[in-house]
Amino acid sequence: MAEYSPQPGIIVRGAPRETLRDSYHFFLRASWPAALSVIVLVWLGINAAFALGYMAVGGVANARARSFWDAFCFSVQTMGTIGYGSMWPTSIAANAVMIFESVTSLIITAVATGLVFAKFSRTTGRITFSKHAVVGPMNAVPTLMIRVGNERRNSILEATIRVSLVKTERLKEGPVFYRLVDLKLARDRSQAVARSWTVLHTIDEASPLFGVTPEDLARDEAELLASLVGTDDTSLQQVHARKRYTTSEIVWGARHADILSEDAAGNLVLDVRRFHDTEPTQPSEAFPYPRPDEPPEAS
Repeated sequence: MAEYSPQPGIIVRGAPRETLRDSYHFFLRASWPAALSVIVLVWLGINAAFALGYMAVGGVANARARSFWDAFCFSVQTMGTIGYGSMWPTSIAANAVMIFESVTSLIITAVATGLVFAKFSRTTGRITFSKHAVVGPMNAVPTLMIRVGNERRNSILEATIRVSLVKTERLKEGPVFYRLVDLKLARDRSQAVARSWTVLHTIDEASPLFGVTPEDLARDEAELLASLVGTDDTSLQQVHARKRYTTSEIVWGARHADILSEDAAGNLVLDVRRFHDTEPTQPSEAFPYPRPDEPPEAS
């Protein structure tokens, strides 16, 4: 059984160990430097193994006796089908190792090519979420707001977003239960997501956040989970993204800064440099929460 951490603050124990079947998924999840490093290390390791084989059987012309370097160079030339003509097998045993290495080379090349192509052709979205979720008044109604956008110049078609509240809850029977509640959004689908889309959840009597304070969320170890799925209009493949907001990343009494304006020539200007900026809102009777720069008064 293995232990791993899928995300900060969570440790999974007793999970089944990964097998060779999971290597493909590991390769696709790994970064390009890590993935290419694995291919290079495996390729060098196989050549080193065949070099030991050539050293054991001998029979390689112009290779120094018991020289691992010469045997390794001959193995690289054989696996790479280079054939400089300076070294060649001269014995039955050396030819047998050479034949086995040639077959292995075909398999390794095919597998490596397939893995690189699968990773290269795998579409990954550059979908970004605002660093903070904000809770502020909108038309005098408390509203949870999350900004999401596409960092590329194309669009995400038929994008669907879901926002859920996760919190701990002590049941009447005693045990602690981790409850996940979907939040109803004013609009959970967009025909095309470009640079910015503000997702809204109205905090009314039907909302799980109705009457909840920042202190309540901190006590319940609450989190917001936002996930978006859509189709990349360039590759026509599905892309997805996910964002987790802890209580420290939820700003009360604020709204996202405006990023859309109009210049003197009448052109619309979208300033994505302010994508993550927030602005404080004035407390009101409908929304009595303090501004971010004003801590709540002690009771």
